[in-house]
Amino acid sequence: MAKDIRNFFSADEQARIVAAIKEAEKATSGEIRLHLTNHCKGDVLDCAAFIFEKLKMHETELRNGVLFYLAVKDHKFAILGDAGINAAVPDNFWDEVKETVLSEFKKEHFAEGLIKGIQMAGEKLKEYFPYQSDDVNELPDDISFSNN
Repeated sequence: MAKDIRNFFSADEQARIVAAIKEAEKATSGEIRLHLTNHCKGDVLDCAAFIFEKLKMHETELRNGVLFYLAVKDHKFAILGDAGINAAVPDNFWDEVKETVLSEFKKEHFAEGLIKGIQMAGEKLKEYFPYQSDDVNELPDDISFSNN
């Protein structure tokens, strides 16, 4: 029987990741999500784009959503930013975030890697999409899962 993907992170790790998302979003109108799955058949960016749309991340007002996508059993990882944030950040920014995350993954520090990546994304979102008094949290901050 396949292990439930919801158990990949301990309850404490999940709480720390969600807290990092909430903290990163405090100073920005941007939205950050983490999606975990067991398998990604095909190209990881295609899988991430499918989930990005499924989670309605492309529907944020300023198109400033960021998805961290992790296919645990297939060892695939991607970061996908929407059009608004992609137009603002330097060309190599997502590669830098990905390398930071993967350097922690190589040490099997999966939660720490994601938290560092979330913090980096949050800093750029804050820089380009600062919090406004009328901002609303457009997307949930919890981790989403697909048990495939």
